[in-house]
Amino acid sequence: MGRLTTHVLDTHAGMAAGGVRIELHTIVSGATRSIGTYMTADDGRVTHALLEGDAFRRGRYQLTFHIGEYFRGRGIPLPDPAFIEEAIVRIGIADASQHYHVPLLVTPWSHSVYRGG
Repeated sequence: MGRLTTHVLDTHAGMAAGGVRIELHTIVSGATRSIGTYMTADDGRVTHALLEGDAFRRGRYQLTFHIGEYFRGRGIPLPDPAFIEEAIVRIGIADASQHYHVPLLVTPWSHSVYRGG
């Protein structure tokens, strides 16, 4: 069975990013619908799949990573407004039988994402 997972790495500090709030939405006809809100653990990962089994379907999804909130929580001074408050990643699931892993690398000034395994 397929599943959707993620983790966040803080490349500013060179460590896993624990305590990042992530919102997951499905996108249908341009409109978003909330699926859930998650928090990364100390290892930067959400402790379970965001979606799996019958809930994991072919389609478009949006992950919103609240990185400004994360860096403020670590005591990193950010300008007001922050350069990047949220990293919004939109992905397409073509085959729900596969594992889609979405690693996010963040700093207060940048982010990078890729499909992991």
